[in-house]
Amino acid sequence: MDLKGKRVAIFVDQQYQEMEVWYPYYRLIEAGAEAEFVAAEAPKSYPSKTGYPCVSHRSYDAVRAADYDGVIVPGGFAPDFIRRHPASSRFIAELNAQGKLVAAICHGLWCLCSADVLRGKRCTSFFAIKDDVIHAGGQWEDSEVVIDGNVVSSRKPDDLPAFLKACMQVLAGR
Repeated sequence: MDLKGKRVAIFVDQQYQEMEVWYPYYRLIEAGAEAEFVAAEAPKSYPSKTGYPCVSHRSYDAVRAADYDGVIVPGGFAPDFIRRHPASSRFIAELNAQGKLVAAICHGLWCLCSADVLRGKRCTSFFAIKDDVIHAGGQWEDSEVVIDGNVVSSRKPDDLPAFLKACMQVLAGR
């Protein structure tokens, strides 16, 4: 799939789940998209759950939804840190309002809860945050991947192939 000209933010913070950051990053680049790591501070190195570093390209305060085609929010414990920054929630909410890709996997849906974009949307997540997703208005289901308009969600690293295929389809306008 050709995604030349598409620009995607991948959120990152400490204790991120490695596969849920790096797999999307490299798949998007392979498809011709520009993928950037966005975090609270930039440039700054953020360690994964096992210590693997990821250096952010931009900060939440330095990005505008109008300049991106989508966002991917990984899991791990990073979403608990990401959603503490109002600018990250605003970015997600603005992308959603513009009908652009808003994707999250595993615990990443915590950020979609905080951005108030799940109301009335079908979605999935790691089972442990099912109640949070439901309380945020999401219609939770236990599926490998769920696409509801521009919102794409998955449960865990094993779902990454289906998750990225769905993200790329939304980015390509299919």
